[in-house]
Amino acid sequence: MDLTDWKARIDQASALLEPLWPYIAAAISISLAVTVTVHVAQNKRDARAAAAWTGLVWLVPVVGALLYFMLGVNRIRRRARQLTGGLIDSDDGWRVAAEAVPSVRHLQVLSRLVGRLTHLPLSDGNKVELLDAPGAYRDILDAINGATDSIYLATYIFGNDAAGKPLCEALAAAVQRGVKVRVLIDGVGALYSLPSVVWRLRRRGVPVQRFLYSLAPWRMPYLNLRNHRKILIVDRRVGFTGGMNIRAGYIQNPPRITDLHARIEGPVVGQLLRGFAADWVFTCAEVLETSYRGPAMVGDVQARGISAGPDADFDKRRLTLLAAIGSAQQRIRIVTPYFVPDLTLLATLQLAVLKGVRVQIVIPERNNLRMVQWASMHALRWLVNEGAELYLSPPPFDHSKVMTVDQHWVMLGSGNWDARSLRLNFEFDMECYSQHLARQIDTSLDERIMHSRRMDQAGFRQLAPWRRVRNALAHLMEPYL
Repeated sequence: MDLTDWKARIDQASALLEPLWPYIAAAISISLAVTVTVHVAQNKRDARAAAAWTGLVWLVPVVGALLYFMLGVNRIRRRARQLTGGLIDSDDGWRVAAEAVPSVRHLQVLSRLVGRLTHLPLSDGNKVELLDAPGAYRDILDAINGATDSIYLATYIFGNDAAGKPLCEALAAAVQRGVKVRVLIDGVGALYSLPSVVWRLRRRGVPVQRFLYSLAPWRMPYLNLRNHRKILIVDRRVGFTGGMNIRAGYIQNPPRITDLHARIEGPVVGQLLRGFAADWVFTCAEVLETSYRGPAMVGDVQARGISAGPDADFDKRRLTLLAAIGSAQQRIRIVTPYFVPDLTLLATLQLAVLKGVRVQIVIPERNNLRMVQWASMHALRWLVNEGAELYLSPPPFDHSKVMTVDQHWVMLGSGNWDARSLRLNFEFDMECYSQHLARQIDTSLDERIMHSRRMDQAGFRQLAPWRRVRNALAHLMEPYL
């Protein structure tokens, strides 16, 4: 059969199928939509996310289903269990003989609740030193240069720039003197500077892995699930955590970004170890030693790590925030660059205001993500109308993430107040019970508030109508921000 005969047969088959194509396409679209709807109904706990995905797959045939299979299906928990054999859910590592109890009575219930959520003890005897970004960078560099046993570093962004290059050299020098070094960078965060710092680290012999990374799209069905944690543990004795990435903008003069980080000593470092080790074994199947090697008593801060993510740790951070807001009797203070909480968190903050708790929220006046800023202003309008205080901090962009309750409870770490941090990202935060630490943070917040512009009800009323509409439309995207 020659080419002409093949072409004639193809033309004949096309002519026969041409009237049927609309029915075939409709059958495929409906089948995909029904399949996704059933999967969404069975697996999505958030009714709003379920409704959004269901609407998308029916309104945008085929494309909506493909987006759901790429971005909406959470395969992380199953894969994590396969790789770790349950390590993420285990309560391994350094344990205290008796769990600490907060001295403030009405926060004791909060402590018990978070303990049941995390399956981790509240440890006593910790020292938490608050650091601004330049100070944190210097201390991190000094700690790496002084390491003698191990360095475990996890970060979202590791820039190949004026901040990242000296750190690369310090890590390479540590490897040369026999220190066990492990570096974990998020697969997307590693691309914030090109060429990626991963190649620089590998050329210098530093063991580095990328979290959920592949150049092949069919091997990368987790584009919306990112490791946003910032953890460093040196010699299994000293830890660092907070909101700071490794980027030149933090250390240039004047800085383009400000942030809050913490240097930690004491038993809670064992929980940072556990968090890093779980991410590392998930990424490359290497099991690390997670025993804490420092002293049992270093300071007077009671602390606990809170790992959160779309795996076995799903919803732990959100439930912790809800519990902390509900526990407040006097004042709640929140600093975050991205404030687009879900309806439940907004309602809980509203209830706190109505019962007489003073709620103060500080966000940047100019955000690096415009859509998030617009959605934030729409959500905050309702809280301000109820009596919450909103302050807009001037540049440089404040990337800090911290919350205090009643001058005794502190939560700091990598998590923001948006859907991405609350449902999609892998985050690490730390809760601390300490009047001294809370006062330090509150003093810092007083200074920020003093230099910020208060946005009250009159300010919202003065917004141009088109801005109010823009903000409201942006807030419709809340489940995806």
